[in-house]
Amino acid sequence: MATAPAPTVDALDDFRHEVRTWLEANFPKALVGKGSAMMTPQGADSAGPEGTAWRKAVGARGWGTPTWPKAYGGGGLSKAEAAVVAKEMARAGAWNPIGGMGILMFGPTLLEYGSEEQKLRHIPSICNADIRWCQGYSEPGAGSDLAALQTFAEDKGDHYVVNGQKTWTSGGQWADWCFALVRTDRSRKHEGISFVLIDMKSPGVTVKPIQMISGISPFCETFFDNVKVPKENRVGAEGQGWTIGKRLLQHERTNISGAGGRASGMTSPSLSDVARTCLGVDADGRIANAELRLRIVRFEMEWRTFLLTAARVTQEAKAGGVSEVSSILKTTGTRLVQERAELMIEITGLQGLGWEGEGFSATELAGVRSWLGGKASTIYGGSTEIQYNVVAKRILGMLDHQ
Repeated sequence: MATAPAPTVDALDDFRHEVRTWLEANFPKALVGKGSAMMTPQGADSAGPEGTAWRKAVGARGWGTPTWPKAYGGGGLSKAEAAVVAKEMARAGAWNPIGGMGILMFGPTLLEYGSEEQKLRHIPSICNADIRWCQGYSEPGAGSDLAALQTFAEDKGDHYVVNGQKTWTSGGQWADWCFALVRTDRSRKHEGISFVLIDMKSPGVTVKPIQMISGISPFCETFFDNVKVPKENRVGAEGQGWTIGKRLLQHERTNISGAGGRASGMTSPSLSDVARTCLGVDADGRIANAELRLRIVRFEMEWRTFLLTAARVTQEAKAGGVSEVSSILKTTGTRLVQERAELMIEITGLQGLGWEGEGFSATELAGVRSWLGGKASTIYGGSTEIQYNVVAKRILGMLDHQ
């Protein structure tokens, strides 16, 4: 995906002033500090009229997807200009209200593999977050062995008729469209898979939310019963779905890992600050519990090293996009997220184990749910064991010996 050429220092200063002026005119002050509301499945609109107005303003400018081509609704900015937008938003207490699977996974993949007609049809609505997407990959009998999927798309001339079931469909109950892997040839495993786009309002589509241990229902079972899918909704050639699907998974794993510094917000509030409040400090102002103090230091060192590595990998890959290295980032990033959640529970003690009722703050209750919900991060997007296989085969060059 081509980006704009790097601007001069003077041009970048002028652009910074432009962004700052625009934010002052368009970012609702009522939204300062309410960015977490925009991280819900409903996005910025869950923050009320101001959130909707902010989403529409950013979408119209293309700054939710700043480096995507302007012809498709993106900002058409250089990486340096995109960094300015991000920094100025942070300075103003603003948030990028454009997100979801369309941004993190499907959009970049469609830009690479989609036809011009498909890009013009779908990318603009991703850039302004008017349309929400979900992922139709895993099935009850095809999880880690995704290529064993059996959802079948029968060729009916100008369209397919899809029958089957998907599971763990994130946000399926809120999505407008689904990008899905389906089988178009039962005689071949990987080569018999195609990548199609399914309108979730189509007759025959049914979703059933799955409740997690954390108390929320972000996933669904999704059923396709004689669902008609026009062939114009197939991305790439028939049988190319496995190649396209793997590319999308690289984007997913990179984003799950928090690469590029997106997950740096995970360290706020910092473990050190919480530990000082909960455990107190010694005569030298250090966290009183020496063992936890050492573990926090070790974690912070590893987390910062991870962020620097992720940023370096992102820069090295900018010419060719994401790669199998995303499996390393996903494995390490998700492990660190889990470690931090566990450390936070230890630091806060009994206050970190509240589920409901009086005596617990909203932050403490959210922390418990985050800790439990985070247990799934080393499973979805390809389990840790699968990532090890990818690293062994694709990066280290090790082959199976059977």
